[in-house]
Amino acid sequence: MRLVAAEIDLEALSFNLSRTKAFAPQSKIMAVLKANAYGHGLVKIAQHLAEADAFAVARIDEALALRAGGLTKPIVLLEGFFHEADLPILLANNFQTIIHDETQLVALETANLDAPIATWLKVDTGMHRLGIEPSQFESFYRRLKACANAKPNVNLMTHFACADDLANDKTTKQIATFQHIINSQHEALCLANSAGIIGWPSSHGDWVRPGLMLYGVSPMVGQIGSDHGLKAVMRLTTKVIAIRKVAKGEGVGYGSRWQAKETTYLAVIAVGYGDGYPRHAKEGTPVMIAGKRFGIVGSVSMDMITVDIGENTDNVKIGDAVEMWGPNLPVEEIAESAGTIPYELLCNVTPRVSYEYLG
Repeated sequence: MRLVAAEIDLEALSFNLSRTKAFAPQSKIMAVLKANAYGHGLVKIAQHLAEADAFAVARIDEALALRAGGLTKPIVLLEGFFHEADLPILLANNFQTIIHDETQLVALETANLDAPIATWLKVDTGMHRLGIEPSQFESFYRRLKACANAKPNVNLMTHFACADDLANDKTTKQIATFQHIINSQHEALCLANSAGIIGWPSSHGDWVRPGLMLYGVSPMVGQIGSDHGLKAVMRLTTKVIAIRKVAKGEGVGYGSRWQAKETTYLAVIAVGYGDGYPRHAKEGTPVMIAGKRFGIVGSVSMDMITVDIGENTDNVKIGDAVEMWGPNLPVEEIAESAGTIPYELLCNVTPRVSYEYLG
């Protein structure tokens, strides 16, 4: 049995989907499953999101994996297709595609397909990543409406750049830009990602695209999932494999980066950057052992981390479970200590970690 495990709470996942619906009760749910469902397991997570109306992934291989896993819901490719040869695959598998540039539109217009494909026209309202320019909207929209390879209803989408920050008015400007561009077109609209769902109700539209919030993590600056009534889905755990006494002044770990100010005891725990734990987690980053928080000391190595437990040798024993992040230790807090974001921690869990699905 592997020492490091990612426990995935499927009941928490279902609960978070219901919370999403409570935030946007008039909108359909496009559950975002890209990057292996944010590190939680693509097919398994999709199988437990039966109440979602559609799935969204970044790339065609992710969509094909869902179909191979028996999932039949509509699937939207958030980056669209990359080659004209992909179009028959999209059609055969009932994939829907983003159209975000001229190359894609021309490929769709000139393809020889047996039936039309559902499309989402993506407009760049300020993210400046993917999407057509506002000035291109009328032309692209008319061409898609006239395209025999596109279904008559052209869904419309944009993406927010700063929705995680309620003090930033860019989201308000993006919403206004989008509404001005689409004018009176009666098409399905999708603007809101997780941050838009939670922070900007006016952006909800016909569809919303929850990603991070489904996994119980806050998309908002300075907040954690429980602030929005969400439950952590992943609990990353390991075990104590040794307890060492370290004398005052002794260095610990590679480079002896940390030195004991007083004689103390350390718990050695079996996890490291080889499992996806952030190598740059700073001194004092918390872990949870026997219901109590203790701080990391020394360098995070590939397979092990040392934790200062002081005189708690009666409470901390070899074999004890250690929570690295989860319901009792928000992943947002660990990410902040490591100078990164929760998305990266969740997506970086490595293949040597065992996945255990609960509920």
